[in-house]
Amino acid sequence: MRWEDLFADLELQWEANEAAEFAAELADRSRREAGYLRMIDRMRPVVGHPARIRVLGGQQAGESLHGTLAALGTDWLLLAEPGATEALVAMRALLAVENLPVVSAQPGHEGPLGARLDLRYVLRGLVRDRSTCTLRFVDGATLHGTPVRVGADFLEVAEHAVGEFARRGQIRSGWTLPLDALAYIRRIP
Repeated sequence: MRWEDLFADLELQWEANEAAEFAAELADRSRREAGYLRMIDRMRPVVGHPARIRVLGGQQAGESLHGTLAALGTDWLLLAEPGATEALVAMRALLAVENLPVVSAQPGHEGPLGARLDLRYVLRGLVRDRSTCTLRFVDGATLHGTPVRVGADFLEVAEHAVGEFARRGQIRSGWTLPLDALAYIRRIP
């Protein structure tokens, strides 16, 4: 009878050790897998849902923007704001996102085409559409105008008054800015 108790006790100890080792391995694997996640992987489940973000470019430490996260690229996000405006935010100007869900998308889930649709690609769409925009710089300054050309690391903008078009008589000056200086662009409807 005592041998059976001893074997049962040893078996319970062995099972407890196995469970503890499995739990430790699972926690280690979870931490390791989290190390591969990028910010866009964390944000991808929020596309189509309301979001509140903090970006560089505010007068103090940052500025809050809110709306529906309409689209997401490798280095940009598009926020559909209340009042029919959209803010195209450079990911490098993103400071924080409020209340992201626990779930994340699979790293690299955007596919080869999505990985190539970077900020320059989206900016070329604004140039093609001759969209009038307000640009916010990372230092908080603003510029009103129409993007006219996108280079490898720069954007050229024809500055003009809000409500005017980029015509020869209305253009105040032309600005060339490094893409790293851009916090976000808001298309003026």
